[in-house]
Amino acid sequence: MGGVTAVTGQDASFAHLIDERKKWYNNRRLIALNAWIMLLLITSSTNGYDGSMMNGLQSLSQWEAAFNYPSGGKLGLLNAIQNIGALAGYPFAPYMSDGLGRRKTVFFGATIMCVATAIQTASQSVGMFIGARFLIGFGLTFAANAAPMLVTEISYPTYRAPLTSLYNSLWYSGSIIAAWTTYGTFKINSTWAWRLPSLLQGLPSVLQFALILFGPESPRWLIRNGREAEALKTLAYYHADSNEQDPLVLYEFEEIKAAIEYDRTVASNVGWKSLIATPGNRKRMRIIVALAFFSQWSGNGLVSYYLSKVFNEIGITSSGTQLLINGILQIWNLGWAVFASFMVNRLGRRFLFLLSASLMTLFYMSQAICFAEYAEHGNPAAGHAVIAFIFLFYAAYDVAFTPLIVSYTVEILPYNIRAKGFNVFNFVISVTLIFNQYVNPIALDALSWKYYLVYVCWLAVEFVFLWFFLVETKNRTLEETAALFDGDDVLEEIANRAEVTHDVYEDGSSEKKSIGADNEVSRA
Repeated sequence: MGGVTAVTGQDASFAHLIDERKKWYNNRRLIALNAWIMLLLITSSTNGYDGSMMNGLQSLSQWEAAFNYPSGGKLGLLNAIQNIGALAGYPFAPYMSDGLGRRKTVFFGATIMCVATAIQTASQSVGMFIGARFLIGFGLTFAANAAPMLVTEISYPTYRAPLTSLYNSLWYSGSIIAAWTTYGTFKINSTWAWRLPSLLQGLPSVLQFALILFGPESPRWLIRNGREAEALKTLAYYHADSNEQDPLVLYEFEEIKAAIEYDRTVASNVGWKSLIATPGNRKRMRIIVALAFFSQWSGNGLVSYYLSKVFNEIGITSSGTQLLINGILQIWNLGWAVFASFMVNRLGRRFLFLLSASLMTLFYMSQAICFAEYAEHGNPAAGHAVIAFIFLFYAAYDVAFTPLIVSYTVEILPYNIRAKGFNVFNFVISVTLIFNQYVNPIALDALSWKYYLVYVCWLAVEFVFLWFFLVETKNRTLEETAALFDGDDVLEEIANRAEVTHDVYEDGSSEKKSIGADNEVSRA
């Protein structure tokens, strides 16, 4: 092969197998692979679109009039029902992901969401609108369970962490489209002011419905289901221009086999009980549950779903102004989240999480102070300062909690419990979202700016937890990252099995492999 790509931080076992001339922009197979990955990444856009759309709809008099000006518990139900629908899908999603495969599970979820968005657009009553949103949440559970796992399981090793981190970051792409769509439609003097944003929510699902079954299946899933030849062919096609003797492909293939065999025969990672059966798994689940909870209980829920209510509290009551600020905020969020996604391997997960938690605490405290100043003295400058600190708070949130909560969760879970562990993560998020969506409007009405102090104290607790329990995982293969929690001996055993098998193959087929490597360089 050609030269190698330098890998910063801890030495990655695959670093010497990477051809430095093969980049995402100059290799046709990597371009094709990343195009399929983008089709999976937009799953998150559907979720982001929903939060921003519901924010925007609450600023539209046409939507309020159509549904009899919902408030309090009724407004909470309209927001929360999608997550209630998601809860209904959680018992089934991991079994479909593991049983039928990642692609078919995404297809199933996309099909349901296509139907649901059509019903939502055609809604003639509150009940019809609520039912459609329930179905959107139900379908999203299946797609959102399988899509990020498939991203992390098919990505080229050097791009795995940034691409998987982009999954949750693209939540804001849907959020931006929804924010600016509702801003553009609020002048339509008919029900299409809210029907058009509802219709556009189905666009990512339509694309997935039409295309996903033509994409690659997870090599991990194929190996786990006894289809090793297909797995090797998939790895070779996308990672080495179809060269099945490529050293990187052989290393990946053998390491995946070793890790899956270890989990199946030694660690006994089978069934729901296995999530807490070993010290390593208990450590994983403690972090995963905490990150899921923190991601929704860091004060961000107030702005994500009740931005118009916050604006009204600080004297910004114009629908046009509210929608404009919301649209700008989503672009700001996307920029920071994408930037952080590409810093993951350089700065590390632990550094980004600690930086995020500390800055969020500082900026949320500043919001509380300015909010109190406006509430007590009616100072307009204090109200404007609240907006500034909302933007700063979200920049802090976006450097870790937006890009990393999904990518970190799927990478620390071994294959055999990845679907179930990730399902628990999504379940906890839905539970905390439902609680937030019901409690936040009531608490904000009752406590006003004092409610912010609850989140300030909680953010400090988050920082302490992350400091003591979060494990750094940068610059490792997916199998090595998952094995980190089981001890150094397990980590070495899996790496050694792959290396030994690779070396045996290399010694017995050096001439054949040399020809394959030369061909690969000539194609590049």
